[in-house]
Amino acid sequence: MIKTVIADDHPIVRAGLKQILVDASDIEVTAEAGDGHELLKLIRKGGIDVVLLDLTMPGLMGLDALKQMRVENPNLPILVLSMHPEDQYGIRVLKAGASGYLMKSAAPDQLVVAIRKVYRGGKYVSPSLAEKMAFGLQTGTSGLPHEALSDREYQVLCMIASGKTVKEIAGELSLSEKTISTYRTRILEKMNMKSSAELTHYAIKLNLVD
Repeated sequence: MIKTVIADDHPIVRAGLKQILVDASDIEVTAEAGDGHELLKLIRKGGIDVVLLDLTMPGLMGLDALKQMRVENPNLPILVLSMHPEDQYGIRVLKAGASGYLMKSAAPDQLVVAIRKVYRGGKYVSPSLAEKMAFGLQTGTSGLPHEALSDREYQVLCMIASGKTVKEIAGELSLSEKTISTYRTRILEKMNMKSSAELTHYAIKLNLVD
């Protein structure tokens, strides 16, 4: 039996995922977490075979939780489930140590297949993401400005573009407003832009935010 934990801040989403998995005789949802801190506590208790991880959660964000889990449990299969298109976060989360990336809009049977694959030690990505990764290995990068950002900088970029203030971002990431302002300055410099409005326009144009 593949003992699975679902980490998502929306109870309805967790219930939906559990319903999808109820017919899979070899998969059992043994725990649920509504944020990153709660997830880490569950993982530390042991007995988890696969983690289904949402990227956007309050407190400790999904990407940060992923990195921490990799430090503490380097062999634990982590399947990221996200509403964000795979070309936004797919490669980043795989580089950060995820075992796979699946959009929440994917067909239910894909979720079952993905869980079984990562449990067996494999990687789960869609054919289009696999192609993009292979192309990236050949060319190094597509050359888009945001690809030069660190994971945290990219996270802050998306939050700025979604209309959040420095104070709101600081609160969600548990960082000081000064630190967020520093990130914003670095982002502007790396992307050769002058204002948050430019960042927002860029992010919307490339579908980096909903």
